[in-house]
Amino acid sequence: MTSQPETPAKAAILDAALPHVAFDGWSDEALTRAAGEAGVSAGEARALFPRGAVDLALAFHARGDAKMLEALGAVELEAMRFSERVAHAVRLRLEAIEGDREAVRRAASLFALPQNAAAGAGAVWGTADAIWRALGDTSEDLNWYSKRATLSAVYSATLLYWLGDQSEGHEATWAFLDRRIDDVMRIEKLKAGLRKNPLTKGLMAGPEWLAARVRAPRSTPPADMPGHVSKP
Repeated sequence: MTSQPETPAKAAILDAALPHVAFDGWSDEALTRAAGEAGVSAGEARALFPRGAVDLALAFHARGDAKMLEALGAVELEAMRFSERVAHAVRLRLEAIEGDREAVRRAASLFALPQNAAAGAGAVWGTADAIWRALGDTSEDLNWYSKRATLSAVYSATLLYWLGDQSEGHEATWAFLDRRIDDVMRIEKLKAGLRKNPLTKGLMAGPEWLAARVRAPRSTPPADMPGHVSKP
């Protein structure tokens, strides 16, 4: 879900932390050092980032989402096909963190740890949710979840590809992203065809009846539900 805007103190600590993160990773030591450089007391820093380095990394992720949404708001989306809008949003999200690739790499390592996996998955889910909402998604049934789950997988795969991409202008990454989006669109077309085919539409009736009774959360879900993102 959407995160709260950065406070000046949070922003100052995050800005001060990024140079250290590139060398020391997302650590409590980096947080302590950054707080001192930002003129924020250790007690206030701990209140702002209760889980230490994890919350600091989540704040960095939320900043990337905010930059992406700002850039997306300046784009004339109506001229694009819907698949192009989704791909462009993912591209803008990666371009928002272009200058902090090592920090992103370190964050990926942090959230790969078992104890941090849920927080990392929640952050990616929040990115997917932010994109769908920005593109005007109004689904309320099972599609609300399936859209975000699918886009979370696409974003995660593309991010990992981007981290290792040495091609000029990341052209290989954008081609990879386009292929993933095309794969998703083919699945959606297949589902639409099954609904229209007299021989197979009966097979779709049961799952779609159930999906019609599943509703998207209208508020921030609890921590153990998909869609929850801890607010830094």
